[in-house]
Amino acid sequence: MARQLEEQIVGHFPVGRRLRVLDVGMGRGKQALRLARAGHQVTGVEQDATMIAAAREAFAGEPEGIRERMRIVEGHAGETGVHFLPGSFDVVLCHGVLMDVEEPDALLAAMARVLAPGGLLSLLVRNGDAPAMRPGLSGDWAGALAGFCTTAYGLKRLTSTLAGIGAPLHTWYGVRVFTDTVADDACLPADLGTLLTVEDRAGRTDPYRGVAALLHLCGVRG
Repeated sequence: MARQLEEQIVGHFPVGRRLRVLDVGMGRGKQALRLARAGHQVTGVEQDATMIAAAREAFAGEPEGIRERMRIVEGHAGETGVHFLPGSFDVVLCHGVLMDVEEPDALLAAMARVLAPGGLLSLLVRNGDAPAMRPGLSGDWAGALAGFCTTAYGLKRLTSTLAGIGAPLHTWYGVRVFTDTVADDACLPADLGTLLTVEDRAGRTDPYRGVAALLHLCGVRG
């Protein structure tokens, strides 16, 4: 995910440009901190007190120059359009949030509104085109059958939605193609570098990316 985002930022903006970044639903701030370390001004929106505390703790251990580039706004992701003026950010991230929002289309429109012309919108969502894969590979046949009936966002619907809000799809990747069934508490393998390279390659290659657990979509504001 970080590799994909860095690739899009480097390819989309002039080298050395300091970007205004909004991370909607920033969680523990891992992605926000990575971008602040790269020299960008980052604002994170988060409502969970535990996540905010973890993010503040992580930020506190950074040099002053990096801490000064970090800002946290406590609030619900769905309120994004209330907090910021139109065109306030060059990059807007929303990773793993849309599936938990009651009105995802409204949030998408709000994020497009605060994105500057030519800005980059980065979304990470569940792949609504392949919800039966994980339960099926795990032998959960009832879960796999239920997956065929999902109404979650798929690539076609998201492509249409992004075009409708003025941030048409520029490129997309699959995320967690081969590793989605690995337990969350599993130990990292000795060949982690190779694993990440394989996942990265699969996430860019058809037909593999089409059955990934997650989709990473990048739109560009017109």
